[in-house]
Amino acid sequence: MRYETLLYDCMIGYATLFQRADNIEAGRAVHPILDTRANSPSREFPNYAAGGNGPAAADELLIRDRRAWRRWTER
Repeated sequence: MRYETLLYDCMIGYATLFQRADNIEAGRAVHPILDTRANSPSREFPNYAAGGNGPAAADELLIRDRRAWRRWTER
């Protein structure tokens, strides 16, 4: 993309390629989480296969409070 295109879009009010102010404000809430994650790479994120019931860590978290996830049932 050329800068001329961006400048022209800005001048005519075509904001498709630009962030809105409320979107930037929302990013401030997420940024500390991303920073913490980047600074502690030793903690593995509990991933799981697509279509599965989620990571085992989620079940363990609820078991500590004597709770459980509701399982989906196919009709």
